Amino acid sequence: MKKTINIKFTLVLLLIGFMIAVQYNSMENPKQRDTRDIWAIRQELAEEKKLHSELLSEIRELDNTISSYRSLSDSSTGQAIKDTVDRLHQKAGTTDIEGPGIVIEVRPSAESIAYGIPITSISSDLLTRFVNDVNRFKGINMEIDGKRYNVMSSIRVINGSTSVNGLNVSTPPFKIKIISQTMSDSEKLYNYLLASSIHDDFYLDNLILDIKPPEKDIVISGWSEKFENLYLNELPKGD
Repeated sequence: MKKTINIKFTLVLLLIGFMIAVQYNSMENPKQRDTRDIWAIRQELAEEKKLHSELLSEIRELDNTISSYRSLSDSSTGQAIKDTVDRLHQKAGTTDIEGPGIVIEVRPSAESIAYGIPITSISSDLLTRFVNDVNRFKGINMEIDGKRYNVMSSIRVINGSTSVNGLNVSTPPFKIKIISQTMSDSEKLYNYLLASSIHDDFYLDNLILDIKPPEKDIVISGWSEKFENLYLNELPKGD
């Protein structure tokens, strides 16, 4: 009888200990709740839908390219491939491009000049924040201090100086050129940057953004670095 009571008592203690452990674990690791308001969720949903639309556009473009290849004769296949390569070079930013856009001059603030505050190179964090802000607009081409910026570009700190594609960015003043697909897109970007809070970030670093009105013909240079082919080899031509 006494043995049976001890077994029951032990089982009760085990059950109580298990319940305490579960309660403690739930208190230590509570489920995270989504505390965003409805507008933040709607904004994220809109960005996801925009990305989905862009992916569908790229898929349609690739489908059209494949269809055009299939419909071509052997004599015109070479020209079609050349046209495709030219488009890829343009997307990669290796060619010069001209079109409607805006020019932005990054220069020291009037206060920093008046008080003799020394101006150093723009910080990499600030320049990255600006690029991310501008990249809200798709289909743009950018040049930072004469250096082409594209999806393969990098902004780093080298020997204490901010660099783009491994080349140092000049101490302000310097210019940033942005070309859009249409003049209307350039005007939208211009108005957005005029009202953007990015100005406050620059002002904290004693810099200002002087944004020029949109122009019809702006030229930016291609990426100076050449691509290295590490894996593909040209097959010998047949007889």
